[in-house]
Parts: sequence; structure tokens; C-alpha cells
Amino acid sequence: MDPLVRSALWVQQLITKSSGLALSFALSGYLIYWAVEPPPLAWNIAAVAVLSGSLGYRLLKRLRSLTPSETTRLDLELFTHLVVLAYGVILHTPGGLDGPYYPAVYALVMICASFARPLAAVGTIAFAVLMEAALNFIAWGSRDTDRLVPHAALLGVFAFLNMLVFRAEIARIRTLSRQRIETELRKMKDAARSYRLLGAPSSAGERASVSSPEAEDRLIRSGVDEIHQAVEFALILLCRTLGLRTALLLGLDATQTQLHIQELSSIEDAIAPGPFSAKDGIFGASLAKGSLLSIAGPKAGAHVPYYTRKPEIGAVCATPLLDHGNARGLLVVDRESREPFSREEEETLRSAAHFILRAIENERVFVQLDRAKVEQGKLYRAANALASATTEAQVIEAGVSGAREFAAFDFAVVTLFDKNASEHEICAVSGEGADALVGQRFKHNSGLVSMVVANRHALPYRGDYDPARQTVFTRRLAPPAMPSLLVLPLLVHDRALGTLVLGSNRRGAFGDSVRPTLEVLASHVAVSLANARMLKRLEELATMDGLTGLFNKRALQEVAGQRSRAPSGSRSRFRSWFATSTTSSASTTRTVMIWATSSSRASPTC
Repeated sequence: MDPLVRSALWVQQLITKSSGLALSFALSGYLIYWAVEPPPLAWNIAAVAVLSGSLGYRLLKRLRSLTPSETTRLDLELFTHLVVLAYGVILHTPGGLDGPYYPAVYALVMICASFARPLAAVGTIAFAVLMEAALNFIAWGSRDTDRLVPHAALLGVFAFLNMLVFRAEIARIRTLSRQRIETELRKMKDAARSYRLLGAPSSAGERASVSSPEAEDRLIRSGVDEIHQAVEFALILLCRTLGLRTALLLGLDATQTQLHIQELSSIEDAIAPGPFSAKDGIFGASLAKGSLLSIAGPKAGAHVPYYTRKPEIGAVCATPLLDHGNARGLLVVDRESREPFSREEEETLRSAAHFILRAIENERVFVQLDRAKVEQGKLYRAANALASATTEAQVIEAGVSGAREFAAFDFAVVTLFDKNASEHEICAVSGEGADALVGQRFKHNSGLVSMVVANRHALPYRGDYDPARQTVFTRRLAPPAMPSLLVLPLLVHDRALGTLVLGSNRRGAFGDSVRPTLEVLASHVAVSLANARMLKRLEELATMDGLTGLFNKRALQEVAGQRSRAPSGSRSRFRSWFATSTTSSASTTRTVMIWATSSSRASPTC
């Protein structure tokens, strides 16, 4: 019955997927029939209604289609419908296929080549050629190919040229748009990093996403926008209060050698984009001294490198932004008046710099709190899932699923350590090579798993893995080669139950931002695993006799009650099993009694 059902479903899917193309051929056949002998008007109206309804339906589906295969099929159905419509309109115009309206087919093919999938474009051209050939050979009975061959060649040439030129232009525009978007995102992240909203990674790709990328981007964008509004307000207020030409906030880069414009308020349009040296002129002196510096007079214009054309500058002042004694940037202002900045104005600039720094710090704390809230929520959900797990398999599954909330990895292994046998067992594997590793056992050795169990500390350092120099399990049992790997101990009261091994194809996936959280999660997994083992042991003690290793009376009664409600065949099998168990139990009991009697005879009396 199962193969029959599958065959029926396959036939149903085939009919559904080919219905659109079959309708195109049916409508083209009706058009050929119309060219031979025009049918009644009602038939034509019905054919036009069917064509219009099918076109609208497939256009709506095409706008919602997601998979490439579905998009190709819908493109082919949609444009073959349009080819039938185009030939139907042309046949109703003066001159027919030789008339002045035939180039509409070329235009349609060009549109198809520009926007449809390549395979759908080729199918549409073939359909148009076949349809024109059928009109020539079937409807009009002509054997002359003088018109068909040039039309087919021109269809192919138009489609090829349009695909070559137009698609290349579309690809170029998409590339430029993608580059612009990536540039804007990079600028936003650079600004967030300069404001210390986003930790600067020590290596490429070290930072793993602590939440979804969309949520992380929204969090960074909101933090940058809040700081931008606060700093912009402060700069505008300074310009209006002190009569400034320009007020700008310059941020230091990671090398502490260059300054970049982060915020700006100016009446000038000719502002250089930078960067500017952090060691020259008033900028370098203010950063080195760590205090406000101002210059007034004819030489003040030489200290403002952020203009492309030099305006009349009479005074300039630079105020460093100090974060716990470390310079993070400069607040620079200038004005046309050569009057030096007064003590009150300098105090206003210091207050403005302090306000900007406080705004950045406040937003930094908010972002950190928001990230901590997200982390705690994920850890809480993972702890709940582990608490509800009652078996070792459920604990392992919940632990691996919880780890995916904090780090993106492609490979996961859970190993358990048998201290009595000094062996490790790979009890669960997720990812490449799972069938070859699961269930394997290996002796305690000098591999990473054994070292983590022995030292109760996560390895390797920073999660960087070199397959040529490091051994995870044994030389024979090795995980897939990947640049990032982390082995976490499963500790309960400083006793290692096993390890949790995570691997990623992305370099630096287990950096300082995620490793502490994964270690906490591993401790939760270890406690849940110990509880599951204890629960299993309690069930065994509650149902098994400790001396004989057989079911106790209560367990036998429960099993007997279950078997008594089972079918007759099951009851007969239970009787034979019960008789065997009883005989074995009686034999064991007699052995114990004989051993006890002999021991009592051999032992001296008090």
C-alpha cells in the first residue's frame, strides 16, 4: 500500500507542476485551430478568460516564490502564456506574422531574457519557435522556411544580446548596491566600536553572535543613533552659544595614530573626510597632554586640517575625551574671531566634552545590559530544558540545542568518562562523520578530551584548532578538520563526567565573548547528566533485587498485571519467561542458602 500511495502522490505532484506548461500548449493548439477555422465567439471568449486567469494566478505565485526550482517553472509558464497571447494579438492585426507588429515577440523575448531564469528563457524561445513552425506547417500548410529561420535566429540573437548586456548591467548594479550597503554597515559598526558599543575583535571573525544578527544590528544601530542625536545636539548648541564656524567630534582608531570624523556641525561645506594624524599640531599636543589647548591669532588656521579650502580661522580649541584616563577622541572647535577663548568658554567646552563622554558611556552601559539580558534569557531557557530532561539522551540533546543559542558551530560531540575502566565513550555526535564516531570507545590518553577530563579546564586556548598538531580523541578517531574547536569539561563537584566538544568551520568562533557562557552551560549539562544517572539508578534499586539481580516482588506483580491484560500469545510468552525467571530465582536462592549454611558451620561459635 505504501508504494501505491507514494506513486499516487508523485503523479499528483507531476500533474500539478506540469499543468501550467500543459495549458500553454493547449492554448497554442487552440490558436492553431483558430487559424485553420475560426471557432464560435463564445469559445474565443472562454479561451481569453482562461488565459487571463492563468496569467494572473501565476504572476501572483511568481511574486511570492522562494525556491529557485519553483521560480524557474513559474517563469517558463508565465512567459509561454505571454507568447501565446502575443501571437494571438499579432494574428488579429493586419499582415499577421509578416506585419509591422511582429517585433512585439522580440520585445517579449528580450524581457524574458532579462528577468526570467536562464533555463526558462531558453524554454520560452523554443516554445515560440515551435509555435510559429506549427502555424506555418499545420495551419497554413506551408513548407517554406524562409520566414521561420530568420525569425528563430533573430529571437535567439535578441535574447542572447539582452541577456549578455542587460543581465551584466543588473549584476553590476546589484554588486554596487551590495557594496554600498556593506560600506554603510561597516561605518556603523566602526562608529559603534569607536564608542565601545561593540567589542573590537582581536582576530577576524572572533566574535560569535550572541543573538540573532538582525537583533544585534538593531541594537547597535539604536545605540549609534542615540549617541549621534546627543552629540549632534551638543555640537549645535556649542556653535550657537560660542559663535563657532565648525564643531566636530574626532575619534581615535585602534592604533591610536589617526583621527576620524564621527560627528560634525559646521557652516562650511568644504570638509575633508579624513583621516587626520593624531600626532601633529594641536591634536597631538592635546592628546599627549590630556588637557584642553587653544590657539588664537593668524597661525590658528594651520592647525585645522579638516577643510578642503582654508577659510578665515582666528581661534581653534581642542578638548580631549578622557575615559578612565585614556583618550578616546577630541572635541575640536574653531571660529573666525581672533579673540582667544575665555576661561568661561573653555569651561563650557570641557562640560560639553564631559556630556558627550557621559552620553557614550550611558549608551554603552545600556547596550551591555541589553546583551546581558539576552544572554540570561537564553541561559534560563537552556537551564529549563535541561531541568525537564530525565534521561541521558534527553540531557545531551537539550545541552547541544542550548549551546547553539550562544555559538554557531557545525560539529558537536558528547563523551562520557568511565573512571573504573579508564575509558571514554563517544555517546552522541552531531554533524559530519557522526556515523563513524558515535559509540566508539578509547582509552585515556594525551588527547584534548583526556587532558580536559584530567585537568578540568577547557582546551585548546582561544578555541584555535590545528588538526596536524593536536589530537582530540585518538589518532584513529578524529573529528573533521576545522579551524575552531573547543572541548568543555562536564564537571560535578570537581569530578569530570565527560566532555562537550564543539567545532566550527569559521575561524575564531569560540572567543572570549562566548567561551565563559559555554562553560556555564556545560556545568548545567553535567549536573543534569548526574541527576539523570541517579534517577536511573533509583529506578533500578526500586525494581531490582540487589542480591539476585532479578525483579523484586512489586516489579513482578506490575509486570504480571501488564501481561495479564495482554493478548493470549503475549501471555503464553510471559508464562515461559516467568517460569524461567522463577527457576533461576529459586536456584539462586538455594545457592545462597547452601553458602550461608556452609559458612555458618565453618565459622566458630562465640
